[in-house]
Amino acid sequence: MGVQERIKEIEEEMARTQVNKATEYHLGVLKAKLAKLRRELIAPRGTGGGSGFEIKRSGDASIVLIGLPSVGKSTLLGKLTNRESKIAAYAFTTLTCIPGVMEYKGARIQILDLPGILEGAKDGKGRGREVIAVARNSDLIFVLVEAMHPKQKTVIENELYGFGIRTNRNRPQVIIDKNAKGGIVINTTVKLTKISKNEIIAALNEYRIFNANVVLRNDIDIDEFIDVLEGNREYIPTIHILTKSDLITKKDLVKVSKEYDIAIAAEKGEGIEKLKEIAYQKLNLINIFTKRKGEETDLEEPLVVRRGIKISEVCDRLHRDLRKEFRYAMVWGKSVKHQPQKVGLAHILADGDIIQIIKR
Repeated sequence: MGVQERIKEIEEEMARTQVNKATEYHLGVLKAKLAKLRRELIAPRGTGGGSGFEIKRSGDASIVLIGLPSVGKSTLLGKLTNRESKIAAYAFTTLTCIPGVMEYKGARIQILDLPGILEGAKDGKGRGREVIAVARNSDLIFVLVEAMHPKQKTVIENELYGFGIRTNRNRPQVIIDKNAKGGIVINTTVKLTKISKNEIIAALNEYRIFNANVVLRNDIDIDEFIDVLEGNREYIPTIHILTKSDLITKKDLVKVSKEYDIAIAAEKGEGIEKLKEIAYQKLNLINIFTKRKGEETDLEEPLVVRRGIKISEVCDRLHRDLRKEFRYAMVWGKSVKHQPQKVGLAHILADGDIIQIIKR
């Protein structure tokens, strides 16, 4: 029996199994088995999961455009990056990954236009593996859905989920420390309402874990717990975009756009600037400025970094040996109380900060 047949068999068994206290353990085992089979389907043994398209990362962050064929990805790429791409009024115009660069507020953001994925991509249909391999390594995903076909959103989300991408979700706070003996000991720092101890033990046993200390720091369900056991999930911020919004009535647009972050009409340039700002905010990008001793601050070319960056990480960005030679840093800006203030490698910078690094 093939992988897909075994997946179907388990799904059918789950569908006919009543959910109650007595079946918790059994359903936990079935869900764990299902997760392992889906992993095998996405990345069969010996394939390494596919390398995806040959794309070199560049810029301060990367965004991928995901959608069904002919949803308007290439048109949007052109508007965001001023790059011309082969566009036609039929499906599968884009057959490879087309990169471009969007410049916004001093940031250079790589935009990747990927071939349209098909419903059933997670089950091996089309070029889903190559597309998702690129998406898994991105900093932000644009999910594009045609205004005339809003149900595409569910299709795309299901495909991304099947490939191990968790959109707009936080990584579950779970610690699993394996032991040589002692059985399964479960501790929580919150009240659990979505998962039972029977389900936790069932999933652990299916992954051949019989002795471990488990700590749950947030209320998660069994699927999220299995995600932790799989250990290969990607938690990526996502913007849901309604495309071709000019092709439906304003009344219908108000109705369908409630589930989306923004509605655009790329060919007319409508919504493009607003989308750039939403993307910039979602990426959590900030500008910091460098200053050499005895010189004026360079305010023309900011260093674009992620919010929450530490001095140590800035050192790594500037020069590979700078952390080793680091003595202290002087910082002006919102992250310090005094102007300037002497700080160490662990100091976290804020937007607009000026930094001067003093070497040994």
